[in-house]
Amino acid sequence: MKIPRAPRSSAPQVQPGFSYSRSFFEDLVDQALRHAKKLGATDAGADASESCGLSVGVRKGALETVERNRDKTLGVTVYIGQRRGNASTSDFSAEAVRQTVQAAYDIARFTAEDPAAGLPDEADVAPYKTHRDLDLFHPWMVDGALLDSEHAAQLALRCEDAALSLHKRITNSEGASVSAQQSHFFSAHTRGFCGGYASSRHSLSVSPIASLPGRNGEMQRDFWYSSERNALNLASPEAIGRYAAERALARLGSRKIPTTECPVLFEAPLAAGLLGSFVQAVSGGALYRRSTFLLDSLGKPVFAKHVQIEEDPFIIGGKGSAPFDDEGVQVHQRKVVDGGRVQGYFLSSYSARKLGMRTTGNAGGSHNLVMTSSRTKKGDDLAAMLKKLGTGLFVVELMGQGVNYVTGDYSRGAAGFWVENGEIAFPVQEITIAGNLRDMYQGIVAIGADAYTMGAKTVGSILIDRMKVAGS
Repeated sequence: MKIPRAPRSSAPQVQPGFSYSRSFFEDLVDQALRHAKKLGATDAGADASESCGLSVGVRKGALETVERNRDKTLGVTVYIGQRRGNASTSDFSAEAVRQTVQAAYDIARFTAEDPAAGLPDEADVAPYKTHRDLDLFHPWMVDGALLDSEHAAQLALRCEDAALSLHKRITNSEGASVSAQQSHFFSAHTRGFCGGYASSRHSLSVSPIASLPGRNGEMQRDFWYSSERNALNLASPEAIGRYAAERALARLGSRKIPTTECPVLFEAPLAAGLLGSFVQAVSGGALYRRSTFLLDSLGKPVFAKHVQIEEDPFIIGGKGSAPFDDEGVQVHQRKVVDGGRVQGYFLSSYSARKLGMRTTGNAGGSHNLVMTSSRTKKGDDLAAMLKKLGTGLFVVELMGQGVNYVTGDYSRGAAGFWVENGEIAFPVQEITIAGNLRDMYQGIVAIGADAYTMGAKTVGSILIDRMKVAGS
């Protein structure tokens, strides 16, 4: 059983905000793997990680919450043939490491064999020399020090004040919050992998409430946020606050509409959810359990012919970027959908073996996904997409989890705007939109140039030719 060793990192011993260095984690993982070898494990893997962060919330001009989090863990996986055991600890002492490895080994001894179990094949492992620096780590610094609760509260208060000051009808707030999170890890296993990196994720959000006293005290809530790996790239607190307030104001005077069938335009942030549903439906777990409506869809037309989906793990600073997947497998830039046809699934080593296929480097999920249309023109902003919609429903909020991945049936509570002749006529609430994802994907008429990145998915607003809308 070969135990890999990484070249010593040239990074500072301890990065800002962390308690442990990369070299400490390398030694910790090495201890675990060597003890697994001593016990007689066929294969083993270990992962040491640390995360820390600050979250601050304000409401109505007053500090409401201050939360700090700090976590650390060592996870160990041991294989005896095709029997697998896993254990973890937050105690990094030498004795705790030995006990954790022993626990994982004992679990493996009494676990039933699984023909698909095992570390990735060596041919799929990302060699250490190929690991790219993707610029994923930017601790939130203020005047040379990590962001503290006082500065975070000031940012949140500025954001909320911008929302409350925009219009007299913005009368209340569910609060504003600032979050600064960072983590790092080192992982290795006996199929030749070793590697790790640090990453960060920061955000600023606000949720104002607008009221219209003349309509029986009607109130409408909306929100907006900005999330980036580098805090310098966040939108300004004032811009976030104003836009959130504008969204809440626009929804005043909402009404129901009669039950109908019509075209539906999904706002870009919600359109990312349609992309996420596709990812879940063609992920390994759903496929080998045969619990997906897109079973055996490889090479088949699932979307309209003008639709493409690309995956790129190597976008510098991308929210879904990674030099390797959670198993240490090589990741690749690829077309997942081309001309509407599915070109690839999202598989880990385990799910790939269950399906008789090869891992796609997606243990841990998809990487940066971009959904586009060959029909999209540069000027297809939201106003242009409303023109394409003509008369129908523009959806800006979805409620509930009404997606059945076995059948593809889709039914969600919704709110938005009724559009007539390409112009917003009035806001709409208390409705349900329904369809089947197979028909919805095939019925995509256009994808806007108003691309928005939601998590690790980027897509513009999506226009679907026809859906059922249940109203009054």
